[in-house]
Amino acid sequence: MSSVLHFYVRPSGHEGAASGCTRRKLQEKLPELHSIKTELCYNVNWTAKSLPSAEEMKKLMWLFGCPLFLDDVAQKSWLLPGSSDLLLEVGPRQPFNPLLRLNFSTPTSTNIVSVCCSAGLGAVDRVEITRRYLLSFAHPPSSETEAIALATLHDRMTEQHFPDPIQSFTLGSMPAPLKSHIDILAEGRLALEKANQDLGLALDSWDLDFYTKRFQELQRNPSSVEVFDLAQSNSEHSRHWFFKGRLHVDGQELAHSLFEAIMSTQASSNPNNVLKFCDNSSAIQGKKVQFLRPENPTQPSSFRQQKGLRHVVFTAETHNFPTGVAPFSGATTGTGGRIRDVQSTGRGAHVVAGTAGYCFGNLHIPGYSLPWENPSFQYPENFAKPLEVAIEASNGASDYGNKFGEPVLAGFARSLGLQLPDGQRREWIKPIMFSGGIGSMEAEHVSKEPPEPGMDVVKVGGPVYRIGVGGGAASSVQVQGDNTSDLDFGAVQRGDPEMEQKMNRVIRACVESPKGNPICSLHDQGAGGNGNVLKELSDPAGAIIYTSRFQLGDPTLNALEIWGAEYQESNALLLRSLNRDFLNRVSARERCPVSFVGTITGDKRIVLVDDRECPMGRNGKGDAHSGNFPTPVDLELDWVLGKMPRKEFFLQRNPPMLQPLALPPGLSVRQALERVLRLPAVASKRYLTNKVDRSVGGLVAQQQCVGPLQTPLADVAVVALSHQELVGAATALGEQPVKSLLDPKVAARLAVAEALTNLVFALVTDLRDVKCSGNWMWAAKLPGEGAAMADACEAMVAVMAALGVAVDGGKDSLSMAARVGSETVQAPGSLVISAYAVCPDITATVTPDLKRPRGRGHLLYVPLCPGQHRLGGTALAQCFSQLGDQPPDLDLPENLVRTFSITQGLLRDRLLCSGHDVSDGGLITCLLEMAFAGNCGIKVDVPAPGIDVLSVLFAEEPGLVLEVQEPDLTQVLKRYRDAGLHCLELGCTGDSGPHAMVQVSVNGSKVLEEPVGQLRALWEETSFQLERLQAEMSCVAEEERGLRERLGPSYCLPATFPKASVPHEPGGPIPRVAILREEGSNGDREMADAFHLAGFEVWDVTMQDLCSGAVRLDTFRGVAFVGGFSYADVLGSAKGWAAAVTFHPQAGAELRRFRKRPDTFSLGVCNGCQLLALLGWVGGDPDKEAKEMGHGSWPTQPGLLLRHNLSGRFESRWASVRVGPGPALMLRGMEGAVLPVWSAHGEGYMAFSSPELQAQLEAKGLAPLHWADDDGNPTEQYPLNPNGSPGGVAGVCSLDGRHLALMPHPERAVRPWQWAWRPPPFDTLTTSPWLQLFINARNWTLEGSC
Repeated sequence: MSSVLHFYVRPSGHEGAASGCTRRKLQEKLPELHSIKTELCYNVNWTAKSLPSAEEMKKLMWLFGCPLFLDDVAQKSWLLPGSSDLLLEVGPRQPFNPLLRLNFSTPTSTNIVSVCCSAGLGAVDRVEITRRYLLSFAHPPSSETEAIALATLHDRMTEQHFPDPIQSFTLGSMPAPLKSHIDILAEGRLALEKANQDLGLALDSWDLDFYTKRFQELQRNPSSVEVFDLAQSNSEHSRHWFFKGRLHVDGQELAHSLFEAIMSTQASSNPNNVLKFCDNSSAIQGKKVQFLRPENPTQPSSFRQQKGLRHVVFTAETHNFPTGVAPFSGATTGTGGRIRDVQSTGRGAHVVAGTAGYCFGNLHIPGYSLPWENPSFQYPENFAKPLEVAIEASNGASDYGNKFGEPVLAGFARSLGLQLPDGQRREWIKPIMFSGGIGSMEAEHVSKEPPEPGMDVVKVGGPVYRIGVGGGAASSVQVQGDNTSDLDFGAVQRGDPEMEQKMNRVIRACVESPKGNPICSLHDQGAGGNGNVLKELSDPAGAIIYTSRFQLGDPTLNALEIWGAEYQESNALLLRSLNRDFLNRVSARERCPVSFVGTITGDKRIVLVDDRECPMGRNGKGDAHSGNFPTPVDLELDWVLGKMPRKEFFLQRNPPMLQPLALPPGLSVRQALERVLRLPAVASKRYLTNKVDRSVGGLVAQQQCVGPLQTPLADVAVVALSHQELVGAATALGEQPVKSLLDPKVAARLAVAEALTNLVFALVTDLRDVKCSGNWMWAAKLPGEGAAMADACEAMVAVMAALGVAVDGGKDSLSMAARVGSETVQAPGSLVISAYAVCPDITATVTPDLKRPRGRGHLLYVPLCPGQHRLGGTALAQCFSQLGDQPPDLDLPENLVRTFSITQGLLRDRLLCSGHDVSDGGLITCLLEMAFAGNCGIKVDVPAPGIDVLSVLFAEEPGLVLEVQEPDLTQVLKRYRDAGLHCLELGCTGDSGPHAMVQVSVNGSKVLEEPVGQLRALWEETSFQLERLQAEMSCVAEEERGLRERLGPSYCLPATFPKASVPHEPGGPIPRVAILREEGSNGDREMADAFHLAGFEVWDVTMQDLCSGAVRLDTFRGVAFVGGFSYADVLGSAKGWAAAVTFHPQAGAELRRFRKRPDTFSLGVCNGCQLLALLGWVGGDPDKEAKEMGHGSWPTQPGLLLRHNLSGRFESRWASVRVGPGPALMLRGMEGAVLPVWSAHGEGYMAFSSPELQAQLEAKGLAPLHWADDDGNPTEQYPLNPNGSPGGVAGVCSLDGRHLALMPHPERAVRPWQWAWRPPPFDTLTTSPWLQLFINARNWTLEGSC
C-alpha cells in the first residue's frame, strides 16, 4: 500500500517574498488583504512497504530543499492560519475528473520521478507540487473573498483548488464507460445528432446526412469510437473542406477551389520546391554543406565531419482556439505541434528556429489608458482576456522553445477592438497564436516510403493521457463559445517540452545513423490523436493496432480516449523489423518511450483491437487478431481518407460600410505620435523578445534585436545550415489584417508586399526562388466573410503571379468568431505570409539600426507607390477608433520586383549600411525606429508638394528607407533610378546618444524636433507596461531608466590578447573532450562545434552512458557540461543533474575520478555552471577545496547556488562581460578584455553562502568573469547584469583553474556571424575572440600539464 508523504518548502533568499505580480494582482482584487505568505508542498507517492530510511529521507530533503539552507524543508506546514487568515492550496488540474482522482501525472512529476530514480529512490512513482498561500486579513474572510483569491491565484485550465491536502494517488482501475454503438440503423440521423451533441463533434448538416447514409449502406452501426474518429479526421480543421470545396460567390461558381488557386502560384515561380502541399512541412532546394555528426548515435562516439546536400524546411500553423481558452497551455502546445511538423518532414528533419505571432483584442492595461480602447466592451467568461493572452500566450510559447532548445527569431503582435460604422464590433476575442518554423533536412530523407505489409507501426514520445480530446472538432466550431465550456477545456492539451526534446533526439539519431535512416515514414501526432496519425501513416495499405501496446499515463482511459486524445509530444513512424534493435537502443539511451503498437497489414483497413484484458502476442508473420476481441474501429481507409464528395458553399459579398477618416482639427505630428507609437502593432516588442532564447543551437545569424541597445526591430531572421558554413536560410513575415476590414484584396496584397520588403534585407538566391507559407484566419462561414476570404485569395494569387513568388504550404483556421453574450464578435480576416529562401551568404544581411558611417549616413526613401498617401486602415486611423475608406495598396507589383532586385545587388556589393521597410505607423515610424535602434539623431525633409503632412508621414504605403555612406550615395541613387524607380534623398543621420535630436520636416517645414531618447521612451512605454505585469517591477523600472540615458556598450580587446590560431602539428596528439548532456540539455551541438573548431576530438556522451557504464572518462582530457534545462529544472537549476551525478554509484564515481586527475579540465556553461556549483567543483571555500576533492557520494554543502534571476523570469540578452585575472586556464591571456556574449537563463543569480566567501573568491581570482556596464566595469545594473548577481559575478573557477563555470554562452559566439552586434573595429574580425577560450583549453592539454 503506497502512502503520500508531504514535504513543505518555504521560500528563501531573494525568492522569499511572494511574487510581486501575484501580490499586486491580489491587492487589486482584495484591497483589504494585509499580507501573504507562501510555501510549496511536494506530495510524494511512496510505494515501499516501509517508510523511507534515514538515508532515503536525507536524500528527499536534499532534493526538495535549498542546498544553501538546511532548514527550509519540513514534513509539517510552515503556514499556521489564524481566525482571520485564509489558507489556500492549488495544484495540477485533473481533466474530466470531478472526483479529484489524481489520474493525470504532470510533466513535472515525470521529471521529478526520473530524478528520484537516478538518485536511487525507486520507491517514488509520483510527485505532484502544490502551492500553498496564507492570506491574512483584519477580519475573517468571506466565501466571496475566498472565491476571488482562488480565481486570482490559479490557472483554471491547468490547476484546481485542493480543499484538503492530497492523501492518495490511488487510481480508479476501470476504464471510463463507453457507449459501444450509435444506433443509426434503428434511429437514423437522430442517433448521430445525439452523438454529435454529446461528444462535441462539430458535424454540420452535410456531415450528418453523409455519414448516416454511408452506415445505412454498410448495414451496420458505427461504434462511438468510429464516429469520434470520423469527426476528428474529417473536421474542417483536418480536411480543409472550405478551401477544397466548390464555392459560389454571388451566384457564380468559382472556376477553381481556393486550394487549386493557391497551388497555381507555383506556375510563375522557379521550381525549387522539393516538398510542397504534401507533407508536414514544405521544403526547397538547399546547398551542400559540411557538418558534424556522431559516428554512432546508439552509444557514446566521436563527432565526425560529413558533407551533404541539405534542404531548407519551413512550416507554419496557428493554435488559436486552445490559446483563447488557456493562453499558456494553448501556446505551448501550438509551439510543440509546429516543432513536430518540422521534425516529421520526409523521413526526419532538423529543427532550427521558430517565429511567433499574436493577435489579441484591446489590452485594457490597468492604470494605462489607451484612448482608442472602448471601456464599454464586454468579454466572455469562457475566453481569456486579451491582456492575459498577450502575456501568457507569449510566456507559453517562449517557455516551450526555451526548454526544447529552439530559438525564436521573428514575429508580430497586433491588437484591435473596434466598432465599425455599421455598428458591428470587430475584435480578436478568439486570438491568433501563430507559430512558424524553419529547419533543414538531408536530401536523401525527402521522400517517405509507402507502407508495406509487415512493417512495424511505432509510437515514439510521451504516454497517452486524457488530454486534448476532440481538439480537431472543437477548433472547427463555427462560432467559438457554442460548445460547452467543459468540452472546450477538454480539447486543450498541455505541453512537455523535455519529452518533445527527447523524442527529437531519437529522430535525429535515426536521421544521423551512419548505416542509413531506419525510419521508413514519419508523421506527427496532432488533431485527431492516434486515430488520425496512424491512419495517415498506414494509408493506403492498412494496419492493425492494439490498445494493450500503448504506454498509458492513466490506466482509466477507454478505447475512445486512447484513439482520439491529442496528448502532445508523440510521433508515429514505420520501421522494418530488422531495425527494432537500433530504435530500442537509441530510445533507451535518450530515455524516450517507444511502443510497437501494430503492424501494416495490406488489407487497406484500419483496425483497432481492444485487447487490454488479454494482450495479443506477436506471431512470426506479423500480428493477427481473434474475433473474440472487441474492435472499436474497423474501417476501410479509402472510405475515411479517400476522395470524398466536395462540399458546396454559397457565399454572398457584403461590402463594408465605409466612412472617410476624420482626424481632430489641428492634430500635430507630435500628438499623433503620442498615440501611434503606443499602439501594440507599432510599439516596441521588447516584452516579447527578452524572455525567449534567441541563440540556442548556435545557428542564428540574425534575430530580432539590433544595434547598441539591442532594440527589437529586425525585419528578417537568418540562420545557417551548418555551424561550419556561411550558407543558410532567411524568413520574414507579412500580415495586414486591419486593412481587410476595408478591402480584403488590399490586405492580401500588402501581406505579400510586407513579407518581401522584410525579406529583401537578407541576401537570397533569387526572388523567384522565394516560397511562402500562407496561413488564413477568418470567420469564413459567417455572412460576407467567406466571399471576402475568396476575394483575398484571388488577390494574393494574382500578385504572386506578378512577382514570381509562390505558396508551397499553409494552414487555415476558419472559425475566427466568438460569442459575447448575444453578440457574435468576428476577428478581422487575416492572412499571414511567411516568406523563406536560401541565403548564399548569411553575413550580407542589413539591419534597421543606423550606423552613422564616418559620423554621417545618408537616408534614402524608395516608395513602391510613388505619389500615394492613403490613410485607410492605418495605425493612425486605428488610434482614433476609425478605419477610414482608402487603404494603401501595392498598385504596381513590378516596382516591388525591381526594388527587390536592385536592393539585393546592393547587399551583394556591400553598399547599404542600414535598411528598414515602411509598414505599420508609416514613413515617420520607419525613420524613428531606425534612429531608436541606432541610438542617434536624424535630420530629414520629406518632399511631397501639396500633400497633407499627416498623410505624408503616417500613410503605410509600402517602401524602403536606406542608409548609405557618402562615397556610395551617387551610385546607389543611380541604380534605383536607372531601374525606373523613385529614390528620394531625405537627409542624414545626426549625433549619437539618447539626447541627439530628431528633426523631421515636410516640404521644408519643420514638424517634429525632439531628442531621440524621449521619442523612444514613448515607443517603449506600452512594452514596459506589459513588462511590469510579467517581471519584477524594480527591474523593469531600472531598464526603462537606463534606456533613456545609455549610449551603448564599449567593447575592449587589449593589445596583449592572443591572436586565435589552432595548432595543427602533423601527427600530433588530438585531445579528447566529452560533450556531456543530461535529459533536457539543449546546448550540446554548439558546444561540440566550438571545441571542434579549437582542434579537439569531440565526443557525444550522455549521463545515461555514464550510468550504464557504456563509457569511461579515462581517455578524456576535458568534459563540457552543457546548457539547457536538465529534467526541466523542476527541483531548481541543475538539481536533478546534480542528484544523478551525486547519488548514482557508477556515474558519480566516474566523474569524481575524472576530477581527481590533474591532467583534466572541465567547462560548465549555464545549466552546466549551475551543476558545477552544486557539486562543489567551483564556488566553495578555496581553503577546503583540495581537502574535500574526491570525498564520498554525499554532497557537501555548496558555497554557491544559482537562483532565480532577480527579474523573476528567463532572460535572453546580448550582454557584456569583463575578463579578470585569475588561475582559470581557459581564460589565459584574455585578462582585461570586455566582450559581448549571449546570455539565456532563468536561474543565474549567484547566491554565495556568505559575503565573506564571495570576497575570498574574488580576492583569489576565482571569480574571473563579471557582467560589465557600458564602460566595461563590473555591474549589478539590470539588464546589463541580466540576473542581478552580487558584484556582477558571471563566472567562477576552481583554485587550480582547471574547472570553469560560466552563466553566459561563449560557445554561441565563437564565429563572428553569431554576434548580435559588431561595432567597428569588431565588424572586421575574421575570428571571434571567444574562440580563444577553447584554444586555451587545447593548448593546456598539449603542455603536458601532468
